[in-house]
Amino acid sequence: MSGTVLVTGGAGYIGSHCVVSLLEAGFEVVALDNFSNSVNTAKNESVALKRVEEITGKKVTFYKCDLLNEGEVEEIFKNHVIDSVIHFAAVKAVGESMIKPLSYYKNNMIGMINLLEIMKKYNVFKLVFSSSCTVYGEPEKLPITEDCFTGKNITNVYGRTKFFIEEMLRDISVAESNWKIISLRYFNPVGAHQSGRIGEDPTKEFANIMPYLSHVALGKKRELTIFGNDYDTPDGTGVRDYIHVMDLADGHVAALQKLTTMENCIKFYNLGTGRGVSVMELVKTFERVNNVQVPYRIEARRLGDISVMYADPTLARTELGWSARFTIDEMCRDFWKWQTMNPQGYRSEIINGHH
Repeated sequence: MSGTVLVTGGAGYIGSHCVVSLLEAGFEVVALDNFSNSVNTAKNESVALKRVEEITGKKVTFYKCDLLNEGEVEEIFKNHVIDSVIHFAAVKAVGESMIKPLSYYKNNMIGMINLLEIMKKYNVFKLVFSSSCTVYGEPEKLPITEDCFTGKNITNVYGRTKFFIEEMLRDISVAESNWKIISLRYFNPVGAHQSGRIGEDPTKEFANIMPYLSHVALGKKRELTIFGNDYDTPDGTGVRDYIHVMDLADGHVAALQKLTTMENCIKFYNLGTGRGVSVMELVKTFERVNNVQVPYRIEARRLGDISVMYADPTLARTELGWSARFTIDEMCRDFWKWQTMNPQGYRSEIINGHH
């Protein structure tokens, strides 16, 4: 496979891991990011993407750019012949989305609209969209299949922005027959690249469990807060479908390959392992695999949290030829390797680089 892929949000957690898989699969990558969720150097370079270049031995063309600035985005399409787009760029903290709904709608919705208009202007009609299992809301059945109802009981603003964008993409693909769109509904991405060179480095207060867990294990935080132990689950804690970020990255390569052969339309795929893991099981696995202690305390459930969610990944397996390979043990081990090699995340490089 070859061709040039524009990756929006390419310096972020999932974006940077995806760029590794794309480069290894033979694609040329042009990436953009506005650094709202990722770390940049004084020269506005992405630390993560520099490391991606070291891992793969290949070059990434990078632009500091915000999708809300149409002029900047259009410049990229003028400078490169783009074949397809993978769209990650979004603000993504569930809790924050409830406090700042307007900024979430503005960033996620208008950013997407700007991108689609410019793609259309430059005759680029192949898109892989980074969606989320949050579009299903409180699931009507388990495991969750792609034909489950979306949009009904979505419990947060972040999830609604993903749902509205999916609806928008549906409408476009009906009205304009030249689009080929795949929307990937991720379950819970965790882990890090096996090299330990790139990983999740939240720039805001932790929204995700794995960085939080490992900061407690490092002794930077006193304890992990587990929200709710009275759910209707085997140990009372919430159950999620955790997926290794490199499996997720490979799912995007599979989706791009599918775009070249599929009819002009829109398709939706779940990316998950199909196995639910409780928060308590994750904590115990992390402790066992990495030989560390993670003290925790239980608090009341959070507003908007769902008790059990896990995917039925059959459709991705049959139509994309993709399935998750990594176990929960490997997810915990790879993340801890990243965290111990980079206790300050990417900032350590910037701090050390300025001595």
